[in-house]
Amino acid sequence: MNLITDQYKSIAQWAMDIALKNGCSSSRVSLTVANNNSFEYRNSQLDKLHQSSENKLYIELYVDGRYGTLSTNRLEKSELEPFIKNGIASTRFLAPDLCRQLPDMARCYKSDNDEDLDLFDATFFDYSVDQKLELAKATVEEIYGTDERIVSVVSSYDDGCGAEYMVASNGFEGEIQDTAFSLTSEVALKTAGDARPESYWYDSKLYWSDLEKEGISKRAFKRALQKLGQTKIRSGKYNLILDNTVSMKLLSPLISAMYGSAIQQKSTFLLDRLGDKIVSDRLTVTDNPHLKRSFGSRWYDGEGVATKDQVLIDKGVLNTYFIDTYNALKLNVLPTIASPSIIKLEHGTRNHTQLLELMHHGIWVTGFNGGNTNSTTGDFSFGIEGFWVENGIATTPISEMNITGNILDLWNNLVEVGNDPLSLNASRQIPSLLFENVSFSGL
Repeated sequence: MNLITDQYKSIAQWAMDIALKNGCSSSRVSLTVANNNSFEYRNSQLDKLHQSSENKLYIELYVDGRYGTLSTNRLEKSELEPFIKNGIASTRFLAPDLCRQLPDMARCYKSDNDEDLDLFDATFFDYSVDQKLELAKATVEEIYGTDERIVSVVSSYDDGCGAEYMVASNGFEGEIQDTAFSLTSEVALKTAGDARPESYWYDSKLYWSDLEKEGISKRAFKRALQKLGQTKIRSGKYNLILDNTVSMKLLSPLISAMYGSAIQQKSTFLLDRLGDKIVSDRLTVTDNPHLKRSFGSRWYDGEGVATKDQVLIDKGVLNTYFIDTYNALKLNVLPTIASPSIIKLEHGTRNHTQLLELMHHGIWVTGFNGGNTNSTTGDFSFGIEGFWVENGIATTPISEMNITGNILDLWNNLVEVGNDPLSLNASRQIPSLLFENVSFSGL
C-alpha cells in the first residue's frame, strides 16, 4: 500500500517545474500525507476522541540568491500556480543569502536501493475504532477500582500513519512512509497529606502486533506506589544512577551542542572541540540510521543527503558535528549530515540491578522536574526524583531535589554504561548510566 499516489507525485513534480519556470534557480518540494487517531479514557469515561487526516505541500524557493518557503493543503493546480508565483515574487523582497543552496547531488540518497526498512504496517487500516477504544478502556480497567488510594487512571491510545515524497531540482527523489502505535497509562494516588504521587508507563511500536497491550496500567501503578513517602535528603555529592527511562535527558545537551547551527552562532560548549577528548572514555555514541523496524530509521535526512552508520563520540573523543549544507557554507567547512537518526551507546556488561550493587550507595534518578542547560557554557540545573540507594538496594523515595554542574564535567564522571536500553526499536537507545561525584541540592 502506497499512501503517496502517482497523482500526488506528479503534483509535486509539477509544482517544482512551475517554480523553475518562473524564476527559481532551484527548488525542493515535499508532499506529505498523514492519518492520526487519538482516544483517551479517564477512569470509566471516554474523555477524548480525535481523528484527523492531512495532505500538505511544502515548497522551498531559491530565487536570485534569496530563499523562501511556502506550504499549503490546497493541491489543485489552478490554485497552486498563482500561489507559487506570488511566493516567488515575495521571496525577491528578502535579503540575499548565498549560503542557501541545495546539497551536492553526489551526497544525496539514490533511490535505486530497494531494501525495505520495515517501517510501515500494512494492516494499519484493518483495526476498527471499536477495537482501539476497547484497548484504551481495558487499560484503565486493569487497575481502576482495585485500590482505594487510586484517584484517577488515564489511558491514551494513539496511532498514526504518514508518508512523504520529496523531489528536488538537483535530481534528488525520495519517498518514505511509516506507522506508529502507542498505549499510555497515567496513575495518580491520594495520601494522608497533600501529596498526590503519580506516574506513568507506555509502549510504542511501529507495528500493531508488536504493541504491548496488557500490563501498562499495572506498571504505572507500581511506579506510583514507589513514590509514596517521598522526601529530601541532605545536600552533597553522591553517586548517581540514571534510569534508562530518562537517560536521554542528560545526553541531549551533549548532542544538541554538536549541531552546525549552534557552532555557526557560537552558542555551543563544543565549539572548536572536534577531535578532542571531551568526556569519559567510557562513552561511545553511534548513529545507526538503517536499523529495521525502528523509529528514526531512514535512508536520507531532511535535505535528501544519504545517511550512514557513524561513530559520533569514540571513547570520549568528539568525531563529528551535524552540519547541513547551509551551515557548512556559512562556516566554510565540509557538510556532514543535518541531524542524527538513531542514537545508541556502546553497552557495558551490567544490567540495572548490577549497577545498583556496583554503586553501593547513592541516588537512583528516575525522573526530572524542570530545569535547563546553558547551551554556551554547558552549566545545568535539573529538578529530580528517585530513590536513595543503600548497600545496592533502593530504600527511601526522594523528590524536590536538584542536580547541578556542567555537562562535560558530568560526562567525564561517567563510571559505567549499562546494557539495558528501554527499547531496541527507539530512536534513542540509551541504557542505565552510573556517574560519580554529582552535586545534589536538598536539605
